[in-house]
Amino acid sequence: MAKYFGTDGFRGEANKTLTADHAYKVGRFLGWYYSQGTNEKCKIVIGKDTRRSSYMLEYALAAGITASGADAYLLHVTTTPSVAYVTKTDDFNCGIMISASHNPYYDNGIKVINSNGEKLEDETIEKIEAYIDGNPDSIPLATGKDIGRTVDYSAGRNRYIGFLISLATRSFKNMKVGIDCSNGSASSIAKSVFDALGAQTFVINNTPDGTNINDGCGSTHPEAIQKLVVDNKLDIGFAYDGDADRCFAVAGNGRIITGDLILYVCGTYLKEKGQLDKNTVVTTIMSNIGLYKAFDAKGVSYEKTTVGDKYVYENMSANGYKLGGEESGHIIFSKYASTGDGILTSLMVMEAVLEKKTTLEKLAEPVTIYPQLLRNVRVTDKKTVMEDKDVCAAVDVAAMALGSNGRILVRGSGTEPLVRVMVEAENDDICEKYVNSVIRVIENKGYAV
Repeated sequence: MAKYFGTDGFRGEANKTLTADHAYKVGRFLGWYYSQGTNEKCKIVIGKDTRRSSYMLEYALAAGITASGADAYLLHVTTTPSVAYVTKTDDFNCGIMISASHNPYYDNGIKVINSNGEKLEDETIEKIEAYIDGNPDSIPLATGKDIGRTVDYSAGRNRYIGFLISLATRSFKNMKVGIDCSNGSASSIAKSVFDALGAQTFVINNTPDGTNINDGCGSTHPEAIQKLVVDNKLDIGFAYDGDADRCFAVAGNGRIITGDLILYVCGTYLKEKGQLDKNTVVTTIMSNIGLYKAFDAKGVSYEKTTVGDKYVYENMSANGYKLGGEESGHIIFSKYASTGDGILTSLMVMEAVLEKKTTLEKLAEPVTIYPQLLRNVRVTDKKTVMEDKDVCAAVDVAAMALGSNGRILVRGSGTEPLVRVMVEAENDDICEKYVNSVIRVIENKGYAV
């Protein structure tokens, strides 16, 4: 496992686990690394969300990049998917997004995107980490005319807005649409897109102050957009996370439309149009059993990956699938993007609603989401717990009892000394019973801390 970079970049509390010095070193390495073997000036594009610390990290990255002789192009406040789009379409050597996504404001992160607009390959991440922990003088400083420069590149963000607008197949005229920008990156983009397409747009949480990102709002707190939609009798609503690569929706009747429900609405719509390549949607192991039962009823196939939109995209790319995502709202339409894109997802949902001439609640109605209970157990050693024969036996007993009307998933956390025990079943009592049955064995064996 990488020391600094997880599945979604280098993330931690700003100036504690993620410092300006870290950012400078990442910039130094990338500026040097992508300059090797070419006579052309290396170009790296940087975007950021609205956190107070994003400015600090932006300038530290730019300093490192230019000190290594590369040029840093600044998109300023923008979304993660816009950085991926601009990196690929404008032939940048790589892109960097400064964001901790749905985390609180005091956290931040550095996401690196390769020239194809995809998350950086593990081999390069290992080299970055080796440099962070190694000798800073191992990479030469540029001098004289070889020192890099910074370039204002807000025009790149505007072109991304134009790209989103171009994807809509219908006018949104007469549609009352609510948007929750989570006081994050979507604040600079989302309203412009919906206004341009003719919607009557109602916007909340679009006044970022550096400390209010994700604070009781956005896709992690969908009750805010739910209230806006219901109170104002809107047709539909969308909520994004801090860097707008996730999306939850709300139907006109107030039903929260999670990532699983979005996958159903868009997957079945694309199947009807003959545009669901290989008749398959890619999900993660955390998707609800209710989604799979609804897909089975519609004859839609599916695959399951480990948790993380990175793994969803890898599966899609390897197999030629066009739709995939996570329950958390990372939805990938690979025809248009190489990463989850909350605003793009909104447009695809709007297309299904408008073409079918119905409501979002009707499109999502066939999916019955099963109750789910997830509990985390702090343990002495995850691997030992997961391999213990008595724990495995308890899991097998629960799985057999649940049968086709439920499921149990036990997995170790990727970042903490936790074992996660999750059960889905027809009611809450059954969930409670089988989660507790496994946790009891973990505790009785002395593994729990």
